[in-house]
Amino acid sequence: MNFNTLQDQPRLLLKAALRPIQGTRFQPTGFPDLGAATYDGPNGKKMLLVESAQSMANRLEAVCWDTVADDWVKPLKGLPVVKVKDKAGKPLTNSVLEAHRLNSPYILEGKDKAFLTTLQKELAIAEKGIVDIRKLTATLLKYDTNALLHGVFLAKKEIAGGRMRLPRALTAFIEAEDVTVAASGGVKNDAVNPSGDTAKGFGNVPFHRDEYSGNITAYFNLDLALVRGFGLGPNVETMLIAIALFKVQRLLRDGLRLRTACDLEIVGDLIVQRPEKFAVPSLDELEKLMPDLVKKAEDGFAKPPQTSLIFEE
Repeated sequence: MNFNTLQDQPRLLLKAALRPIQGTRFQPTGFPDLGAATYDGPNGKKMLLVESAQSMANRLEAVCWDTVADDWVKPLKGLPVVKVKDKAGKPLTNSVLEAHRLNSPYILEGKDKAFLTTLQKELAIAEKGIVDIRKLTATLLKYDTNALLHGVFLAKKEIAGGRMRLPRALTAFIEAEDVTVAASGGVKNDAVNPSGDTAKGFGNVPFHRDEYSGNITAYFNLDLALVRGFGLGPNVETMLIAIALFKVQRLLRDGLRLRTACDLEIVGDLIVQRPEKFAVPSLDELEKLMPDLVKKAEDGFAKPPQTSLIFEE
């Protein structure tokens, strides 16, 4: 795998055309008190946000985790992660699947303060002055490598005064253009008591539903300048770029069932927008190469790479 064409490039920009697996309609993400995020594009086209950046981050992480084995998928095994168990010793959550990664309350707010104390020591800084981001990136590499790509904000004042934060290096979103609304609806039928108290779940309940049709595109942005700025060395940089591409390729193959009524597939190939001469490795290539890349970067990992703690309120 040759990443020479990415040297000195500030960004790696990718896009992929998508379509519903069946039919033409799809259901976009929705927001409380807002519904679907529709807007007018700069060219006057009707646009729709199908999946937000924060949701795509979660999906890019999910395709890397084997929930049955409670571990990384095979090509990524050996990467650092913080695992949380309940009082009975059963898996509860982990830093890959938690929305705020290491800033999860299940990691920092339980009775077990050992890991919190570790972060306090390793991220200690003066009350005033510029935050040393490289201290944060080295700590993330050690305990939660995934957060180097998806960002973290350690908001607890006990950790460096709550000033340690890292933006996303890998950002993705899905949008559609030339969209039209497919308005429909239905009724939840109650054959026993059609006029029952609907507040308690009885009775017939009509509802409306808006789906959409349009041209769907997924976009991916890897901030190469930020990754180089971590100062973690060429082996780690190569590994992080490969992990990012692995996430993208795996999502496009396995992770596009966004909702019951939004099951998508890629149309054609993943397209490189910038730099133009870069060729994205296939998922098969990445799966074969990842174990060796993880091995080459392991000097910066915690020993062992899995940190375990028990959550009790």
